[in-house]
Amino acid sequence: MIKLAFCLRRRAELSLGEFQRYWLDMHGPLVRQHAEALGMQRYVQLHTEDHPVNAALQAPRGGPEPFDGIAELWWESVEALVEAVSTPEGRHAAELLLADERRFIDLERSPLFVAREHELHAAGREAGDVA
Repeated sequence: MIKLAFCLRRRAELSLGEFQRYWLDMHGPLVRQHAEALGMQRYVQLHTEDHPVNAALQAPRGGPEPFDGIAELWWESVEALVEAVSTPEGRHAAELLLADERRFIDLERSPLFVAREHELHAAGREAGDVA
C-alpha cells in the first residue's frame, strides 16, 4: 500500500472550525463519491485539534505553524494511482476534487506527496503484523 499524504492549510478567510466543517461535511462526501473512479482504497482525514498542548509540543522544536489537517489517501501501488488518474473517469474525478479544494485549501501552502508507511510500534502487537 502507498499513501498520498496531503498536509492542509486553510484559506486565510476561513477559521479552523469553518475549514474543518467544510472538509468533513462537504469535501469528504465528494471524495467518497469518486473513490471508485480514482481506485482509492482508503481515505482518512486528520483534523488538527485547537489545544494548548500543540504549542507546548512545538516550542522546543522551533518549527513552522502546524497544518490544519492531513488527508491520507491509500492505493495498492503508485502504479494503481497513476493508472486510475489516467482514465477519463479518474481525470474527471480529480478535476472535480481539485476545483472543490480551491474553495477551502490554501493549495500553495499545502504540500502533498506519495509515501510508504513503515509501522514501528503498535500497542498489543508486533511491528509489521497486519491488523
